Amino acid sequence: MTSRAEGQAGAVAPERVAAGTVIDTDISARLDRLPFGRFHTLVIVALGITWVLDGLEVTLAGALVGALRKAPMSFTEFDVGLAASSYLIGAVTGAVGFGWLTDRIGRKKLFFITLALYLMATAATGLSWNIWSFCLFRFLTGAGIGGEYTAINSTIQELIPARVRGWTDLVINGSFWIGAALGSFLSIALLRPEWIDPAWGWRIAFFVGGGIGLVILLLRTWIPESPRWLVTHGYAAEADRVVTGIEKRFTDEGITLPPPDASRRLRLKVRSHTPLAEVAQAMFVTSRRQTVVGLALMIAQAFFYNALFFTYALVLERFYDVPGGDVGWYLLPFALGSFLGPLLLGRLFDTVGRRPMIAATYGISAVLLAVVGLVFRADLLGPWGQTMAWMGVFFFASAAASSAYLTVAETFPLEIRALAIAAFYAIGTGIGGVSGPLLFGTLVETGSRDLVLVGYLIGAALMAVAAVVGAIWGTAAEGKSLEDVSKPLAAA
Repeated sequence: MTSRAEGQAGAVAPERVAAGTVIDTDISARLDRLPFGRFHTLVIVALGITWVLDGLEVTLAGALVGALRKAPMSFTEFDVGLAASSYLIGAVTGAVGFGWLTDRIGRKKLFFITLALYLMATAATGLSWNIWSFCLFRFLTGAGIGGEYTAINSTIQELIPARVRGWTDLVINGSFWIGAALGSFLSIALLRPEWIDPAWGWRIAFFVGGGIGLVILLLRTWIPESPRWLVTHGYAAEADRVVTGIEKRFTDEGITLPPPDASRRLRLKVRSHTPLAEVAQAMFVTSRRQTVVGLALMIAQAFFYNALFFTYALVLERFYDVPGGDVGWYLLPFALGSFLGPLLLGRLFDTVGRRPMIAATYGISAVLLAVVGLVFRADLLGPWGQTMAWMGVFFFASAAASSAYLTVAETFPLEIRALAIAAFYAIGTGIGGVSGPLLFGTLVETGSRDLVLVGYLIGAALMAVAAVVGAIWGTAAEGKSLEDVSKPLAAA
């Protein structure tokens, strides 16, 4: 065992040592010196599927607009915006509540609870009978996804080796768009009146989402608790067993592991929880610069993505007379560009660096958004041309949005990591994500290209501000251990 408790000389550490006991550990060094292997791939698949689910949910909600506006639901444009905002408000609520619990009772318990909530609520959405029941179930679905974000982001950050953390995190967040593509295909298949009654097609789409969630529950049964969380909360022996099991996966494949760096041993004072006063001190005093950066990045990307993507189906129907059943075809290029961005640009966040890449992706997105918005106002392109233009914008914007989650997750101490992710997600989504769909839904309903352009320019301005903030105050976290980027509050 390479984690030991100090206190009574010669005493055998219990399964959980008492709060206040100092533990000397090399758990972090052992995890970061591992090569990227099959274990990490399985973790990414089992946990990163959260973003696929979110992409599926968001795309279905957008692509099914045409069906929901018909009898028996008969939604208006405002109703569509209200439903989108209900999902996002739920995500904010779930992120904060579950984020607090994730830091307190562990990552693993929460990513089972939040996924269970998601699959039940999304299936219930398919049983909605009016706008209010639909909004309630969308709220609960969002709460599950919001809780997933906090539990999963923190778990993945704490299991992936430092040298590939940036690329891995961006690709995982970018996998949202795999779900978006799946949602597009589902909407195309289920909204064809010659294949299935439209009154049932949209309901079946949500049932499918719940079924996928059930499969994922089974995939997660073997994922271990975060060893970093375990050792900080006094479970040193369990943390050692988890890491030993991970190491055995590599040695059984014939890989010789280098010894952990002895200089990176940590002395941590065990705590049962972190008081909220200490959380506030860390976020607004000790790490206030990181807080400013996190807020700027999160608010900008939340407004950008939720405003544009949630309402693009309305734009296609209102300005280009695209039938609701065909909307899914136009969302597929969005999904492709948005997944390729993090996939192809992600490695640069580990090599070129976090700060220059954050500035570049946010800045380019701002410029392209303004340009494409002007093209839309001038009505220079048809629906496919406009969609291809958005595909180029989202190539950079998706990498930018993913880097916001990466930044928040790695620049705050382990003890408040999940709550920090939740807080920034909540504030960013509350300000940018909830207001964006409502604003754009209202602007699109006017039928005025000039007013829709105003919305696009607001998004471009927010992205430009975030680019400047990230360039000046961003953290150069590439290749560094989480504990070197942000010292644990429990460090003794």
